[in-house]
Order: sequence, then structure tokens, then C-alpha cells
Amino acid sequence: MMSSASDARRIAAGSPPSELVVPAHAGNQPGGGSGPEGQAAAPFDPLRLCIFATIALLGWLAGPVALSAFAAVGVIGYWKARRQGLKKSKCFLRDTRLVLAYLGILLALGFYGIYGLAKGVFSL
Repeated sequence: MMSSASDARRIAAGSPPSELVVPAHAGNQPGGGSGPEGQAAAPFDPLRLCIFATIALLGWLAGPVALSAFAAVGVIGYWKARRQGLKKSKCFLRDTRLVLAYLGILLALGFYGIYGLAKGVFSL
């Protein structure tokens, strides 16, 4: 059985979205896009883009609770990885200290959003 942390690591280890988009000229290969045995190549399946859209939907529906949950999973994952020696990440920010700071800010913003929602709900 896979845990949510292993699922997050598996998704995070995948290709960035920019590498998932197939250029329009990719099908214009010699031989009509056929494989080495003359068989047609399988069409590109942008599964990760569907996953990203689903995560965005969950974030939109759950708001600051989802932001806090995803940021907390990220902080825990990067904290453990940094303790095991990871100094450079594949993340855009590269340095794991910057990534941890970024995720910590997101976590704080999520908690602030939850506080704002709770304050608004209980003031009715």
C-alpha cells in the first residue's frame, strides 16, 4: 500500500509540465511517425496534466485547507530530504533552504486563510 508521502514523491519525481507537451512537428518523423518495426507510435497521453488539473480543483474547492495540507506535505518531504543530505532540488528555486522557506510561507498563508474563514463563519 502506498502512503500519501510516497505518492507525492512519485508525482514530484515526474517530468515538469513543459516536457509533457509534444511539439506539433513531433509526428513529422521520417517514416510517418512509425516505430522501428513499422508500427505506429502510441499517441501521447498527458496524464500528468490531468493530475495537475485535479490538484488545482481540489485546491480551489478546499481553499486554504488544501494549501496548508499540500504545503505541510512539501515541508515534511523537503525537511526529511535535507536531513538526508539533499542540498539541490529539481524545483525552480534549486536550493532546498529556499524551497523550505517558500513552502513555510505557503503554510503560514494557508493557516491565515483558515483563521480568516473561521473568523468569518463564527462572526455570523
